[in-house]
Amino acid sequence: MTSKFRHVALIGKYQTSSSSSFGDSSRQALEDIAFFLEQQGCAVSLETETASNTGLAQYPSLNVDDIGNQCDLGLVVGGDGTMLGIGRRLARFGTPLIGINQGRLGFITDIPFDTYQTTLPPMLHGEYEEDLRPLMHATVVRDDRVVFEALAMNDVVVNRGATSGMVELRVEVDGRFVSNQRADGLIIASPTGSTAYSLSAGGPMLHPSIPGWVLVPIAPHTLSNRPIVLSDATEVAVEVVSGRDVSANFDMQSLASLLHGDRILVKRSEHCVRFLHPQGWNYFATLRKKLRWNEGGS
Repeated sequence: MTSKFRHVALIGKYQTSSSSSFGDSSRQALEDIAFFLEQQGCAVSLETETASNTGLAQYPSLNVDDIGNQCDLGLVVGGDGTMLGIGRRLARFGTPLIGINQGRLGFITDIPFDTYQTTLPPMLHGEYEEDLRPLMHATVVRDDRVVFEALAMNDVVVNRGATSGMVELRVEVDGRFVSNQRADGLIIASPTGSTAYSLSAGGPMLHPSIPGWVLVPIAPHTLSNRPIVLSDATEVAVEVVSGRDVSANFDMQSLASLLHGDRILVKRSEHCVRFLHPQGWNYFATLRKKLRWNEGGS
């Protein structure tokens, strides 16, 4: 039976900057997966940094744009951070992604490494669940000029510096004033990001099918300032009113230093990340395993 995905890109430890971070086991894992994919009838390429960091020179290497233009599938080996990094960059190409987790089970890299040989073949032949996750598009506006922009899959976070006091933030939704918030910061999280920083700050978990965002204050000065769920069709504006060393983080990857009067505008991106899960994938089963909930039930 011919694989539905003829050309597969392997991506591993995408944010790694030196080969020393790749242990022998990680290199061997990628090599084993590449060989396995070839046995399934797939042509295999390695993402450029992955190839460089592992030293696996027997496969063609492609940059992210080439992967988007040439490959039918991206197979990400690592954790959720690895998937976030490559997912943002491949979203505009519509390239589907499968995640294999070498460590603890991830929310979005959900196939344990020791099961890939039985899990992947049906998926490669078209038996999978597709899961679309919209991205957030954020811009920083200063004096009516865009000075920074980024995509985020998890969250956009505006917060204070490590040694400074509270910040004051003016929040608007679709141009309507919501509140001035005095807190350590504010998180705007997608359903994907609702199980990340937002959750640790007291926000609710949003099912991935919900077209919404959650605004979560970080250590608010006023205890009645609670998380609120919004439609992701809205535009959220956060203006820095006061505070020192204020910054904006996008999936904790990008960082912009902010000045008083800067506005962070967040809206839904036109692009979605396409995740593929094994057939029968269950979001609640992932929550039970990842959050160590009671395993009762099926």
